[in-house]
Amino acid sequence: MSRTRIPYSGSSSRHRRPARRGVLIATAGALALAGAGVGAWTFLAPGPGIEGVSDGAVLGGRAAAQMSAYLAAGALDGGKKLHATLDGAAVPLTAEGTRLRLGLPQLKEGRHTLVVAGGSSLPFASRRQVVGFSVDTTPPELKVAAPEIKDAAAPVTITGTASTDAEVSVNGKKVPLDRAGAFRVTVPKGTPVVTVTAVDRAGNTTTKDVSARGRRPMVRAAHITAIGWGDDTLRGGVLALVRSGKLNAVELDVKDEDGEVGYASQVPLARQIGAAKGYYDARKAIAEIHAAGAQVIGRIVAFRDPKLAAASWKAGKQDQLVLTPSGQPYDGGHYGALSFTNFADPVVRKYNQDLAVEAARLGFDDVLYDYVRRPDGPLSQMRFPGIGTATPEQSITSFVADTRTALRPHGKYLGVSVFGIAATRPTEIAQDIAALVKVTDYIAPMVYPSHWAPGEYGVAQPDTSPYAIVQRSLADFARQAKGTQTEIVPWLQDFSMGSTYGPAEVAAQIKAAEANRMNSFILWNAGARYQGAALQQISAH
Repeated sequence: MSRTRIPYSGSSSRHRRPARRGVLIATAGALALAGAGVGAWTFLAPGPGIEGVSDGAVLGGRAAAQMSAYLAAGALDGGKKLHATLDGAAVPLTAEGTRLRLGLPQLKEGRHTLVVAGGSSLPFASRRQVVGFSVDTTPPELKVAAPEIKDAAAPVTITGTASTDAEVSVNGKKVPLDRAGAFRVTVPKGTPVVTVTAVDRAGNTTTKDVSARGRRPMVRAAHITAIGWGDDTLRGGVLALVRSGKLNAVELDVKDEDGEVGYASQVPLARQIGAAKGYYDARKAIAEIHAAGAQVIGRIVAFRDPKLAAASWKAGKQDQLVLTPSGQPYDGGHYGALSFTNFADPVVRKYNQDLAVEAARLGFDDVLYDYVRRPDGPLSQMRFPGIGTATPEQSITSFVADTRTALRPHGKYLGVSVFGIAATRPTEIAQDIAALVKVTDYIAPMVYPSHWAPGEYGVAQPDTSPYAIVQRSLADFARQAKGTQTEIVPWLQDFSMGSTYGPAEVAAQIKAAEANRMNSFILWNAGARYQGAALQQISAH
């Protein structure tokens, strides 16, 4: 007589449908076949049902970390002893009501075999059940290329690659993968952000967001303060340059160097500390600028914030300020005793990010951070409570990255104003350009000729050589942004400080930027009085 071959139940796992993530599947019957024999031959009777994991399952995430397995009711089989092993190692069994709980250890990545066996009340018989399953908690690979957008009015093509065993969706819709795991999908024009999600058979998930707006298009803007916007002459002068086709954007302050928010902000902390001033109606101002044919850049002076600094110090929240080694507010000799807030403090960071999100919701087209840095001066004289092991540069960069993530659902651009020296001396004020170009849409270097020391970039007198100093300094920023989709939008000087600056000096800076293939700029004049004679109509470019 020939023996009956008993198949190993785990061998067929590749043909079985994997369990969904986090779902426990009960198996009621045995997976071994029953056979018959005589004499010394033993047959396998149906084994005790194992609840909690099914043969061929692939467990990931919480399903693997929280897996529990039981033997079904009646498993004691009239007192006959049962035993269990996982990958050959004994697994303890504990009675819980009418069931036996298998004391499984923490599961490692890879394949596992769970065996439950024991005696039977039938003569010449034993029970045995084998379950083969796998643990996979590694998220699937997912790469999404930043889209090249040449026409903002056209649909946007999103491309990338993912693990070949993953299902990929773009903004909630499944997309097919080719044999190499590549995908390609087109989203409608005007889509602000694209969310790509890959889910593998174990339920592990990887998600990436990518802006579908592409590079920030050419912007030519001029600065005006919140109070200045309420002045008919100043507001009218800036809008006249827009209507004449020489500017296509207005930079309007959201929060200024005094820590005042120009409109009636509803951010709770702004109202609590008395920062929400209501100098202008945000929605009305934005509508007026849009009607004139321009976009609106909302400038947020981030960490130089006397309002928040004074309120924090008064409330005994010293950690919200940059401190001296002795625990006093740092002023650096020229900022003021209560001026610089601590960029490493969660409350300070959230306050500025909340204002950025509020500005986006109100309709500002861009958010542009200023004073997103530490105070200048020796680091040995400063403390940043809560910074941990991070450097000031890393803390600043992570703050900007967090803001960009918060703004993406609103489809707004994020810019960062930086010192001209940051391109070559990133630690002097904690602005690492090589890192910042990876987490923002544009860098706005303040390359005002009057602010450079004699001899910088080989220019003896930068203040009297606007073309040379601007051209040479911006070349360093262009180099660090190369290979990214981050634009360089320089702040240019339209004011006199030392030397008199007329249309020729302003025009020279614009030409210096163009020499570095930078057609964008933002003009700075604290009094918002600009020299239109220095500007050409945008349509001519």
